[in-house]
Amino acid sequence: SFSKEIHSMLADYDYELKELDSESFDNFMQKKDFKGINVTIPYKQRVIPYLDYIDDTAKNINAVNTIINDNGKLKGYNTDILGVLATFQKYNIDVKNKNVLILGTGATSNTVYNAVRSAKNNSNDIGMIYKAYRPTSKIKGDITYDDLQKISDNINVIINTTSNGMYPHVDDEQVVKLKNFKNLEAVFDVVYNPLRTHLLLEAEKLNLKSASGLYMLVAQAVFASLLFTLDSSNENDKNIDVLTRLDNHTKNLCDDVYKKIFSSKMNIVLSGMPTCGKTTIGKMISEKYGYEFVDTDFLIEQKINKKIADYIKECGEEKFREVETEVIKEVSAKNNQVIATGGGAILKDINVTNLKSNGKIFFINRSLSLLTPTSDRPLTSDLASLTKKYNERLPIYKSTSDVEIDGDADFDTRIKNIFANI
Repeated sequence: SFSKEIHSMLADYDYELKELDSESFDNFMQKKDFKGINVTIPYKQRVIPYLDYIDDTAKNINAVNTIINDNGKLKGYNTDILGVLATFQKYNIDVKNKNVLILGTGATSNTVYNAVRSAKNNSNDIGMIYKAYRPTSKIKGDITYDDLQKISDNINVIINTTSNGMYPHVDDEQVVKLKNFKNLEAVFDVVYNPLRTHLLLEAEKLNLKSASGLYMLVAQAVFASLLFTLDSSNENDKNIDVLTRLDNHTKNLCDDVYKKIFSSKMNIVLSGMPTCGKTTIGKMISEKYGYEFVDTDFLIEQKINKKIADYIKECGEEKFREVETEVIKEVSAKNNQVIATGGGAILKDINVTNLKSNGKIFFINRSLSLLTPTSDRPLTSDLASLTKKYNERLPIYKSTSDVEIDGDADFDTRIKNIFANI
């Protein structure tokens, strides 16, 4: 969970992560030994019988994610819905008069459903809201995933409320393929770890509006924090409905915390030809800014217990690429790293997708005349092979990167340009 870090940026109170089993949960709620709590799955409904008061919004959704202890009386709220609405606003996702497809039928889907209805806010709204479900699901929705082709051409917005694609199962098969929705405009995935799921990366490729669950997580925390710090003994505070306070100050706070959390979790991924300076830049960033430095070639050699050049000679490039993909998948799941990739890492789409799930790819574009063939790199061991690989890979480096960096500039300038684009 990122919540502890987020709340530390919002107010001066102790915020702990507390994992409870079913038996401990009942005891915890009965003791009431807290000033306020956030509640996550699977307890968002189980807390309700313990409450002395439940806000109308939480009552309608039948889920509580925030509780305050007001002199022994427990009051329950749902700030998740405000997180959804704030995300719509932040990313300009318009659901009015749109057909919205919600993936999943769990507690989060109810929150999203109510948020969509609230955003529509018009009885004359002609847009439909559908909940998609697996035939094996305990809770049924409006349409099964198998039957989505019947309505796919009518869908304008897709919102994923399932755990599909969430860490550690980042490469789960997507429950839907976005290319099948001809009139799709926007995709919102409530998953926030990884920062960009495969679903969102597909949305970006299709030039659709897209939003991850991280902004929702931050926004719901901002509203929860407002509740935690409300002074119930103060009449002015008592009469303030913080759950309607989506004003400029609140928006700016959400934006500020979101940027800090996103940048602290995002990986800096360096791609480019051998000898373009990835390792040197990576180490300099690590030393100066505190990122963990990762060299995928080094990790590969640890895994195969020999030099890459020897492994390619013995087993061939294809086998080497398989190991490289395994290593990249493992590395990409972590946060706050600067990752120097091998020169051919971006040749496989799955590597690019995994690297982008928690990171931005910076292509260090160094001129061919400044690159150096080396004997320990069998694929670019002489000038002829280096030139051939450079010409083959240049368009791929460009198309797979998020940002292109002038590799002919000095190291300090290159690093400055990287941080200017984070």
